[in-house]
Amino acid sequence: MQAKRMIFIAIFAALTAVGAFIRIPFGFNSLTLQVFFTIMAGVLLGAKDGALSQIVYVLVGLVGFPVFTLGGGFTYVLQPSFGFLVGLIPMAYVIGMICGHKPGGVKIAAASLLGLAILYLIGLPYMYLLANLYLGKALSVSYVIIYGMLVYLPGDFLKIAVAAVICPKIARQLRYSETV
Repeated sequence: MQAKRMIFIAIFAALTAVGAFIRIPFGFNSLTLQVFFTIMAGVLLGAKDGALSQIVYVLVGLVGFPVFTLGGGFTYVLQPSFGFLVGLIPMAYVIGMICGHKPGGVKIAAASLLGLAILYLIGLPYMYLLANLYLGKALSVSYVIIYGMLVYLPGDFLKIAVAAVICPKIARQLRYSETV
């Protein structure tokens, strides 16, 4: 693997880790930037390397580094939110596959919406099953949908909008720097 590719993969793994701890007050809750940096990883690194950056992030957390919102370690798989961390991997892959080499804002937004749907399709059932079967919380499906997704969607849409504006500019600069 080229050194430059490894550096970019490591940078986006680190940005996703940092994004877990950046809290932006938004409405009734706060936003973190994990999803934002995952979108950027998919757009700027492509499918394979974008997903690889998220695999590195998840593995670093699972081996014990406190890069997740509530810490790290293998027992984090018992957190109801762990499914969302796993969902970051296919999210980045799908976004990278759709965006290709010259991503425009509309393509980024559409790819990010699909990636977000995949994230929630993995994260919500994991949250529901873990909360109900392992933690004994007896959460309803509607509760999990409301508090596991709906309260976050406005912030997710904002992250997608910002990524759709800035990623094409960053991608052009990265392509330019490769030719110089």
